[in-house]
Amino acid sequence: MFIVSGSSSRDLAKELSLALDCPLIKASTTRFPDGECYTRIDAESLEDDVIIVQNTYPDGNLVEMFLLQDAVRGLGAKSITLVIPYFGYARQDRVFKPGEPTSAKIMAKHLDMDCDRVITIDIHKESVLDYFTCPHEDLKAAPVIADYFRDRRIDIVLSPDIGAAGRAKDVGDRLGVPHDHLQKTRLSGTEVRIAPAHFDCTGKRVLIVDDMISTGGTIVAAAFALREAGAASVSVACTHGVFVNNAIEKLTSSSLDAVLCCNTLENEVSNISVANLIADTIRRG
Repeated sequence: MFIVSGSSSRDLAKELSLALDCPLIKASTTRFPDGECYTRIDAESLEDDVIIVQNTYPDGNLVEMFLLQDAVRGLGAKSITLVIPYFGYARQDRVFKPGEPTSAKIMAKHLDMDCDRVITIDIHKESVLDYFTCPHEDLKAAPVIADYFRDRRIDIVLSPDIGAAGRAKDVGDRLGVPHDHLQKTRLSGTEVRIAPAHFDCTGKRVLIVDDMISTGGTIVAAAFALREAGAASVSVACTHGVFVNNAIEKLTSSSLDAVLCCNTLENEVSNISVANLIADTIRRG
């Protein structure tokens, strides 16, 4: 078995190769002056099962994935498993307005043209994977997030809204602490209260968990409100740290005591690894 690392997931691919005790091959990817992608795998042959680790976000990484699939197959791969830590375009999983494409379906169908198995992490909608004809599985990051915080004395786990309450329950159950979701209550035309729907957070060490943080605005507001309400500390952990528009700076300079994400997208706070989670799944076959 070989691990081929695309340019978007170097550290995760390295960890995965160590966990599986198999060779790691880093693809050399550059850009031509006109912006087109060039990639090359420095190997004579790959006549074995091959795992490509590469995100499909942003667009350039998606094109790189297509090229890696073709290169790996051309080197004789017996099977190709795509490990897509962060699946781009998964949020556009249906037509919201006339004239829109079903972007998630289109991306899945193109990736499906040359792969034998697909593994994702906390994809926005699992139903997107049904567009693949090959075996597919979406892994949940809740176990590794819970493991990371197991000895960090968390009293309650919250989700930003009721829609993500299942994730907070999963992490809370694993830590043996209560879970709840944040609820906005409009107090007046200009004032909104953000607080746990059922539990009092006074004196509590709070962990907010979510699948993705983009701008971070909601989390910053929630952390401020929780601290104002008497929380002893507020930390946040997400699976995918997209972090656009200086979001990390906004989050780390806010009322939050800790900002963490998984290494599905690699950045300065991606300290929670999903490598063993992926390795265990691959070993099971």
